[in-house]
Amino acid sequence: MAEFLSLHDAVARYVEDGATVAMEGFTHLIPFAAGHEVIRQGKRGLTLIRMTPDIVYDQMIGAGCARKVIFSWGGNPGVGSLHRLRDAVEKGWPHKVEILEHSHAAMACAFEAGAAGLPLAVLRGYVGSELPSVNDQIKFIECPFTGERLAAVPSVRPDVSIVHAQKADRAGNVLVEGIIGVQKEAVLAAKKSIVTVEEIVDDLTAQADYHPNACIIPGWAITAIAVAENGAYPSYAHGYYPRSNRFYKEWDTIARDRDTFTAWLDEHIYNAGGQS
Repeated sequence: MAEFLSLHDAVARYVEDGATVAMEGFTHLIPFAAGHEVIRQGKRGLTLIRMTPDIVYDQMIGAGCARKVIFSWGGNPGVGSLHRLRDAVEKGWPHKVEILEHSHAAMACAFEAGAAGLPLAVLRGYVGSELPSVNDQIKFIECPFTGERLAAVPSVRPDVSIVHAQKADRAGNVLVEGIIGVQKEAVLAAKKSIVTVEEIVDDLTAQADYHPNACIIPGWAITAIAVAENGAYPSYAHGYYPRSNRFYKEWDTIARDRDTFTAWLDEHIYNAGGQS
């Protein structure tokens, strides 16, 4: 059953150095506050998993948290490259980061397989792709029933998954609404999970009936819940606040230069005195 903790305590307790960490949320509900807390606590040696690494992982990589990134697309949406990721991969600053690239379909299937407790995911894919030549985690198998050649990838089973959502009730159930990515699968696949939310309400039962595209993650699947108002900013939280397109554009300039990036970290993360 989910335990209610502060974000500081949840990260301190469940994100250990060297852990495999998945932080999901597609377009909105990206867990920025949690990512910033991981940076603030100086976590190191993490394997970061995310279908679409964007600027939250750019920040964590530049801060030295990551040793490896498993992903299916990486970039600053609508703007360009992730400069801290590129600097780490190409020039080893602040240290070398290993990358393992998959397709979107494979990542989604791998999360789903992890949520089902399976060791691998099977899909029709990678035919004609060059990814198998650079990713030794992509294998091909023969269907025992039809003889069809299929791709297989390891399931995603993180040590801890972190997602952001709109609401949790006092029983620990979480409401996700709007665009749904693989948040539910990420939580179910993980050994431990942290969910940050905008607010706590008494009961979600009636609310889920009229919220659009609602998904309820049950409290029994969640390890810790932490209130983090504006916890997805500068991405958006459906029904709460809009995306800051301005910040995504500004990030391109901030992240290009190591000194500018380091100064941003000092001002907005290390010296922010808490949730940012």
